[in-house]
Amino acid sequence: MLAFLILYMITFKASYFTLEQLPKDGKAEVAFIGRSNVGKSSLINSLAERKDIAKVSSTPGKTQSFNYFDVDREYYLVDMPGYGFAKRSLDKREEWSGMFEKYFEGRLELKLICVLVDSRHRELDNDSLVLDWLEANEKKWVVVLTKIDKISQKEIAAHKKILEEKYRFCAGVVPVSSKNGIGIKLLRSHIKKLIS
Repeated sequence: MLAFLILYMITFKASYFTLEQLPKDGKAEVAFIGRSNVGKSSLINSLAERKDIAKVSSTPGKTQSFNYFDVDREYYLVDMPGYGFAKRSLDKREEWSGMFEKYFEGRLELKLICVLVDSRHRELDNDSLVLDWLEANEKKWVVVLTKIDKISQKEIAAHKKILEEKYRFCAGVVPVSSKNGIGIKLLRSHIKKLIS
C-alpha cells in the first residue's frame, strides 16, 4: 500500500555551462530540447507537480545552461537551452549548436531525447532541422507536442499524424498541456519505458 503513496520526485541538481562539467555518476539522462519559449521549464514543473522547480520566463532564450533535475534518484532530466532565438549573438548560437551536437553524439549517459514542439505550429524550420538530424542519426527520441490546450483535438490529431508518418525512428508523439495536466502521466510512463 505504501508504494502507492510515493510521489514522482524531481529535485534540481545543478546547472552546467560546459560538457566537461556534466555529472560523471553514470545515471541515465533524458534531454528536453526545443525552440525558445516552447515550454520546457513549464513541462518540468508539471512533471514534478510543483510550480518552482524549473524557472519559467516569458523572455525567450532565458535558459543558457544544461540544467539537471534528478528523477526518483534513477535518472536525470536535462533542460537544455532553447534553439531558434534570433536575438542571441551568432557566436553564442554557434557555440550552443556545437555543444548540442557533441552532447547528442558523445554522451553515453544520454538514453532519450524529448523534442518539445509547439502544437500550434507545424514544421517550423528550426524544429524540422533538429528532427531531421535525429532521424538521420537514428537517435532514440520522442516528440512532445506542447500547449495542446490552445488548439482543437482535430488539430492535435493532424499534427501527430504528420509527425508519425514523416519520422520512422521517432519513438512516439505525446501531446501534453502543462496548463491543465493533460498527457503528463503518459509522458512520465513513456520516458520510463524507453530508458529502462
